[in-house]
Amino acid sequence: MPLKTRRWCDPRKKKDGFRLLICRYRPRALPKKDETWDAWYPSLGPSRELHADYYGKHGPPITWDDYRRRYLEEMKAQEELIDELAQLVAEGKTITLLCSSACVKPKKCHRTLLKELVSDRAKKRAQMN
Repeated sequence: MPLKTRRWCDPRKKKDGFRLLICRYRPRALPKKDETWDAWYPSLGPSRELHADYYGKHGPPITWDDYRRRYLEEMKAQEELIDELAQLVAEGKTITLLCSSACVKPKKCHRTLLKELVSDRAKKRAQMN
């Protein structure tokens, strides 16, 4: 499936297709002219509260399992947007989900969780057609 993940600071590749930034926060001190994405959907990033809890800003950091559970719960409110992305992927459009430059472990990043959600929906759509 044409759905990828990278960090926003990774160099653009021809195969990236539509680059979508999915962070709650826009990268600091980055001029608009240096943006590497085509669109920014902050609602697909973790909430400010979840972000703070994961990084221990209000006490001990939460575990990855707690983060995963809470992020997936938050994404239930974004069903329509996730369905739109799934439709584009099912149609063969390439989308690259971009996250923070600080997020160096894709397996422990919301971009991978979102990729799974979108991929699952795209597969279902493709099977229905």
